[in-house]
Amino acid sequence: MPGPTLEMEPVEPQSLKKLSFKSLKRALDLFSPVHGQFTPPDSESKRIRMSHKINVEYKGIKSASELPLQANSNATGRGHEPSVPSNALALPGPDESKDSRKSGAQNALVVGPSLQPKPTNNVGFSGKSTAVISASGPSERNFSTAALMERIPSKWPRPVWHPPWKNYRVISGHLGWVRSVAFDPSNNWFCTGSADRTIKIWDLASGRLKLTLTGHIEQVRGLAVSQRHTYMFSAGDDKQVKCWDLEQNKVIRSYHGHLSGVYCLALHPTIDLLLTGGRDSVCRVWDIRTKMQVFALSGHDNTVCSVFTRPTDPQVVTGSHDSTIRFWDLRHNGKTMLTLTHHKKSVRAMALHPTENCFASASADNIKKFSLPKGDFLHNMLSQQKTIINAMAVNEDGVMATGGDNGSLWFWDWRSGHSFQQSQTIVQPGSLDSEAGIYALSYDVTGSRLVTCEADKTIKMWKEDENATPETHPINFKPPKDIRRF
Repeated sequence: MPGPTLEMEPVEPQSLKKLSFKSLKRALDLFSPVHGQFTPPDSESKRIRMSHKINVEYKGIKSASELPLQANSNATGRGHEPSVPSNALALPGPDESKDSRKSGAQNALVVGPSLQPKPTNNVGFSGKSTAVISASGPSERNFSTAALMERIPSKWPRPVWHPPWKNYRVISGHLGWVRSVAFDPSNNWFCTGSADRTIKIWDLASGRLKLTLTGHIEQVRGLAVSQRHTYMFSAGDDKQVKCWDLEQNKVIRSYHGHLSGVYCLALHPTIDLLLTGGRDSVCRVWDIRTKMQVFALSGHDNTVCSVFTRPTDPQVVTGSHDSTIRFWDLRHNGKTMLTLTHHKKSVRAMALHPTENCFASASADNIKKFSLPKGDFLHNMLSQQKTIINAMAVNEDGVMATGGDNGSLWFWDWRSGHSFQQSQTIVQPGSLDSEAGIYALSYDVTGSRLVTCEADKTIKMWKEDENATPETHPINFKPPKDIRRF
């Protein structure tokens, strides 16, 4: 006999949004039954946390036994608190009377100078035995370490005001990327090397083309003009290093020995030596007259892409794609004096200050400044260009210019590391936006003109703005809060 049939209640149709809200409310009711209320504070854990924080910040402060603090009398005045060791720092509690607060600095926390004390036999200087006692209760004061810290003014040097730089001339003439530039010691002309395998000599005052030299079969990556002779030196991707006689306008010497392309070139300021570095990971030292290779400075693991020389130790400084900088001593068979491993990316550019005994190196991670001759790290620049930096130069006024692979040209104050101007080069009509790269830059002999060689096949010349004043272009400088140098 069949049982009685049960009638099903009709189910009310509900939207998906309403069902999801119901599920959310059910979860809140299940896991958080009390809404809008926080758990009561634990006074003991707060006291321990504050004690640890102030112990870390002020473990170098004199102990309470040497300061005019009545820590023991405060401890005995309150019967519910345990005895306090003599080297504890006492904080006034909220249950003290007003008369005791007005009595002077006996119950106040005395903060001395935040200097590390000399090691003594007193146990109070150890971080383990220093404690902070404060009265616990619902109305406990919130002592923050920031309020107790001694205000120390920033010792970071303020930048010197420099007028902004502006582009006043664009020179066209090369048929390829312009990769290198060098100035005549008399400051009458400058030369540029390009990917069109030519070297062009330009008049500095008017920007007119004076001469075109051909002889390389690949792009010219390095140029240098001698101050002692009427010679110009060039190097390129064709493994060739050439010496040009500027009186006859022809090649008179060639230096053979590189196994791959030559990326950088420099002349020793006092000796007739030529230094070249390239893709074979070796910096080679040549005698200019005899064309002989004097040294082969080997030690880098990748391409040597930047080099400069000095008359004293270290005579040669090289930067490489292996992210290291090496100091070389030519008096001891070209051995490595020091290796700097501060950079994380390729060191593509370096610049030696013309008057100070220090230099800067540029990489994609940061621009760093080092002292000479020991290579001590000084500081980073205060902002990051965030691009591959191909070239950099410094003049005697302390203005450093860096050119990036994306066409960014930044000007820095050398002493403080502050970037006071950040400009972007404009590509020529008909060029792609990706051709806004700066491959080489250099100041003239006076330091008042800057020449940049770019990927849009042009040469741009820059000078300071004569109409700029500190009122029209103020310095927007904020000293770094964190003085850690790394």
